[in-house]
Amino acid sequence: MFSREAITALQAARSVVVLTGAGVSAESGVPTFRGAGGLWRNYQATSLATPEAFADDPQLVWEFYNYRRELLAPLKPNPGHFAIAALEERIPGFTLVTQNIDNLHRIAGSKNIVELHGNIWRVRCSNPACGNAKEPRENRQVPVSPLPPLCGDCGGLLRPHVVWFGEMLDPAVLGTSMRATGEADFFIVAGTSAVVQPAAGMPLMARKAGAFVLEINPDPTDLSDALNESVQEAAGAALPLLVEAAFGG
Repeated sequence: MFSREAITALQAARSVVVLTGAGVSAESGVPTFRGAGGLWRNYQATSLATPEAFADDPQLVWEFYNYRRELLAPLKPNPGHFAIAALEERIPGFTLVTQNIDNLHRIAGSKNIVELHGNIWRVRCSNPACGNAKEPRENRQVPVSPLPPLCGDCGGLLRPHVVWFGEMLDPAVLGTSMRATGEADFFIVAGTSAVVQPAAGMPLMARKAGAFVLEINPDPTDLSDALNESVQEAAGAALPLLVEAAFGG
């Protein structure tokens, strides 16, 4: 499945970055709400994931995110998640950059995680004057109560700690991921069609900086021909085999 060149490059790597997208989570049963069919109570789900929607009707937005939490709560990491965690144990310098908000990588044992789009199990205050606005806190309530939840410090509305459409990524989070990408010897992009910026540019950035870039995705993407190697397989099947081939069990 993987070339000898890829295996050798991974074995020699001192710094590895793995970029994951929705495809990795989908193998655990995490639904996607983007594109056709992404409806919830006759609302286009992506229209609710905006600052404007929250300002207009925070109750409705929180009902939507409560529903998503209820779907996610029973789900478990899949072999792809565990293989990534196993890679981290074997690589001196390892960074996982994920576009997913479901927390499954952390449950699987990954530690050095950069969550580009936040985490659905964390909340922060929507009042910019409150100290909790910049210090997200874990909240694993299912169901969330009360709806909408309120800040215990200032009484303001809490919001999910996720990046909504129309919002910028946290500069510190983006900077960390870009630095790791530029320093990587080996870069894996798994389970993503690589169309959402800035994550879509990271594999090419790593390749330009001299890393071996391996893509793992069931279907070819617009990046496939520009990378060192592209394997058309699901991450849950391919990543364990990659770890086995490079490092044994």
